[in-house]
This record gives sequence, structure tokens and C-alpha cells, in this order.
Amino acid sequence: MNILIINAGSSSLKYQLLDMDKEKLIAKGNCEKIGLADPVISYKHDGKEEVFKGAKNHEEAIKKVLDILVDKDNGVIKSFDEINAIGHRVVMGGWIFKESTLIDDKVIEEIEKLSEMAPLHNPANAMGMRACKKVMPNVPQVAIFDTAFHTTMPEVSYMYGLKYEDSVNFHLRKYGAHGTSHRYVVQELAKALKKDVKEVKAITCHLGNGSSITAVRNGESVDTSMGLTPLQGLVMGTRSGDIDPTVVQFLCKDKKMSVDEVITYLNKECGLLGISGITSDMREVEAHADKGNKRCRLALDMLCYSARKYIGSYLATLNGADAIVFTGGIGENRPEMREQIICDMENLGIVLDKEKNNNFKRGQVELISAPSSKVKVYVIPTDEELMMARDTKEIVKKLKKSK
Repeated sequence: MNILIINAGSSSLKYQLLDMDKEKLIAKGNCEKIGLADPVISYKHDGKEEVFKGAKNHEEAIKKVLDILVDKDNGVIKSFDEINAIGHRVVMGGWIFKESTLIDDKVIEEIEKLSEMAPLHNPANAMGMRACKKVMPNVPQVAIFDTAFHTTMPEVSYMYGLKYEDSVNFHLRKYGAHGTSHRYVVQELAKALKKDVKEVKAITCHLGNGSSITAVRNGESVDTSMGLTPLQGLVMGTRSGDIDPTVVQFLCKDKKMSVDEVITYLNKECGLLGISGITSDMREVEAHADKGNKRCRLALDMLCYSARKYIGSYLATLNGADAIVFTGGIGENRPEMREQIICDMENLGIVLDKEKNNNFKRGQVELISAPSSKVKVYVIPTDEELMMARDTKEIVKKLKKSK
């Protein structure tokens, strides 16, 4: 079964074609600057990379991707008929969607209704679905929600200390994010521990430009750092993370900003970018910090400190853990950050093997804790697209059986 995975953004559309009988990547790429000047489409297959002229809208982007995949000279399939299903990433499933779902017109409408909570993502996700439906109307499509993994959180975790009626009536609660990534690494961790996933108790750290940490008990999310939106939680690339809500009032008054402008500011101008005053790119922040830039060093220290706090609180929540897992762009590739986050935690049962941490093999599951560590520490590369394709495959198989 060949499955096309689509991750549509407001001006981009990432895609992967996977052979799910072998769980093998066939081709992947990204449609960038959709509707903007000089749009391009990248296409990677068989160790080669090519670049094509881009698209003016998402429907055209889908058509161009399909044409590239079946191109007689460089294509990887002979016809559209070889694509058996399409899986779409959706950032916000809210209180409506608790698991991956077969897409129909009503599902798309509900996804669009949730756009207020993910204005940059849900409209684009729905746009990608409509485009695929128009171009390939007979191919089943599945929506995979970033929030679905966190629907197992208990009320005590997801409720805010607001007036109860307002929380319920306006759906003001914690939804989390990165759920597909957290779910994937928990399953991989279970394999590494030689346990059933329902027996796993862990803390999973998805650290990248956007970061979240999740407490997992019996293989399920019981708490996570991101909240109603992805703004809550750790210090991130451009997001402030946790703040006193009264900060919004002071910024409105002192900087003459509207509430909407403050929320944009907190999402796009803060975090590593705002603290360093230079960039949100971790590599550049580290380079400047190493040269003595105090604000860049402070930005890195604040990121690590916020991660330490969440790990510590979740160790208390879980009463210990089998393992701590690092994943995501920073989690997988920055050994010095991992060391700073979990150093001096011996009394909590966490002992890092510095040599293993610094010399781990990228792209595979690696144990980086010392033998004396009661809590194991792993680096596990995430593969959200494969997780999405697995969900899509299962739903389509059930659909075929019911016919």
C-alpha cells in the first residue's frame, strides 16, 4: 500500500510517499512559498534532489507534486492509481477529534471551525484536504491530529484554574501539541525497553524550534507542557513559553499594543530570538554564546532551565520514570543541550554517560545514560510521517473490510 502524507502550511506543503507494506520512504519534498514570489518545489528520491517551479495555490501544488511523482523520466510511480490513500497532519483537533479520522466534508468543516485555536495551521490543513479531494476524488483521506495523543490527560492535568463554567462553555483547556511525535517515540521506547507500550512510564522531550515535554504513564499522555495553544510551556525559538498572564496587560499599556498584537509578539518575537536579540536558530545562538555573547548564553540557559523544571515536575507526577527520551531537531542533535538539561540529577536517579551522549550515532535509537542510572536516558529520532502513514493504513484497511 502506497500512502501519500501531506503536511500543509499557510504557504508550504510538505509531502512524503511511503510504501507501507515495507514501511519504506519512496520520495519526499516541500512546496515552498505557495502563492508568493518565486515559489519552488523540492523533490528527493533515490538519493537525488531536484527543484521545480512552484505553485500559486495549494490545489496547483498538489497537482504539481502528483505530476512529479508520475513523471516518465524521474517519477517513482507509473500512475496516480498507485497511491492508495492520503494522510494529512492537522495541528488542532480540539475537543472534537480524539483519534485519527477518515475525512469527509463534515470533518473538513469541523477542522475549519477549530481554526481560531490554530489560525496558521488548521485553515491550511483543510485547504490541503480540499485540494487533494478535487485532484484525487476517489482516494480515501485520513486526518491525523497533533492533539489526539493528549486526549487521555485527566481533568486535573488539562483544566485551568478559571471559573469552571467558562472553561467548559468556551473549551478553554490544555490540548497540547506534537502528539504524533510523542506517540511515535513512546512506541520506539517500548521496543528498546522490551516492554508492552501499555507498561511504559516515561518523559518524552520533543525539542526543536517549537518544544514540548510530555509525561507518559501506561503508554498514554497524562500531562504535557503546551496548552490551549503551542504558546504555553518551555522557552522556544520565537515563543515566550510560560509567563504571568498579567504581562499581556502591561504590554498593552506600556507598548500601546492590542491583545492580538501582544499574542503575535509572544509567538513570533520572543523566546531565543527575543532574549538573544539576534536569532531563533539554535546553532547561531550557540555560536554567539561561545564567543562570549551574554544574552545568547542567557537564552540557552533559560531554555535548558525551563526543560529541567518540566522534567522535574513530571518525575514527581509519575513518581519516577523508566526513561527520559530526547527527540526533535535540538533533542536529537545537540548533545551539549541534553547534558545541560539533565546534569546534576543523580539524586533523582538520572546519570548521563557523557561519552555516549557526545558520541551517539545519529538516526537511530541510542541509550546515553550510565549503567548506574535508575532512569534510562535515550535519544530516539522521531518519524511523524511514518506514524501518520501507519494510522492512515489502519483506517483504510478497516474501510475496505466494511465494504
